[in-house]
Amino acid sequence: MDIYEQIVELRRERRRGAVATIVNVRGSIPSFRTAKMLVRDDGSIVGTIGGGCVEADVWQAAREVMESERPQTLIFDLNQDPRYDTGLVCGGTLEVFIEPVLPQPLLYIFGAGHVSASLSKVAANVGFELIIHDDRTSYATKERFPEAREIHALDFDEAIRKIEPNENSYIVIVTRGHRDDMRILRWAVQTRARYVGMIGSRRKVIEIFKTLQKEGLPEHLFDRVHAPIGFDIGAITPEEIAVAITAELISIRRHAAGNLPHMSWFRSRNSQPETNDPAPAVDEHE
Repeated sequence: MDIYEQIVELRRERRRGAVATIVNVRGSIPSFRTAKMLVRDDGSIVGTIGGGCVEADVWQAAREVMESERPQTLIFDLNQDPRYDTGLVCGGTLEVFIEPVLPQPLLYIFGAGHVSASLSKVAANVGFELIIHDDRTSYATKERFPEAREIHALDFDEAIRKIEPNENSYIVIVTRGHRDDMRILRWAVQTRARYVGMIGSRRKVIEIFKTLQKEGLPEHLFDRVHAPIGFDIGAITPEEIAVAITAELISIRRHAAGNLPHMSWFRSRNSQPETNDPAPAVDEHE
């Protein structure tokens, strides 16, 4: 099977893989420079880089690359370690570059107002696939969201019953009302989505979290919620807010947000009065 066709098929099925390529060779090896092997997320392979212990080690590294979503480089000295040639020393050295094959990230935007319209454009430009949900037919239209893959004008409760986000999914909640935000968040924190973000001030967020906890949702579910949503860049306009949110999405996608603040502040703040907590510029619903 053609490796490139299989890569396209993996992405079409929204699955993961890793491609191993021999990028450098010195001396004699059991394969050739540019030889490739694709490892799928189910462990199956397409192609070969020479077989034996080298290929087994590369297969294992490919699994790690899929998990970390970061490339690796392996160097094998066949002259120093005969096991890589099943006891027959080739005497050469090969360098293998392993890169991840990842599905396009899928962004669910709940709410189709001005912020969502700007966010859709910015997020699409940096590679996110978009699905828009709103309960207003006049807002959830192709004219407002020409870059979206899907647009649904449904009651939010009906919409979320049809969605099963996975680890490659991102959820942004920017509806026109706190009640809708809360019912979507109630569902979102219990999904496998990689990112959950909700618009609003800390005051509003804390009240919603307290309400959901009274309903029985565990506190730890809210630790991964990004709210107020987006990086604090002083954004005011819908276009600026879209940039702030997209920057946060990128940081999660590229594993660059390990030390960035999110809802961990809720545990230490949820029992304190909010007398002097200023609302961010982004707290109005559309």
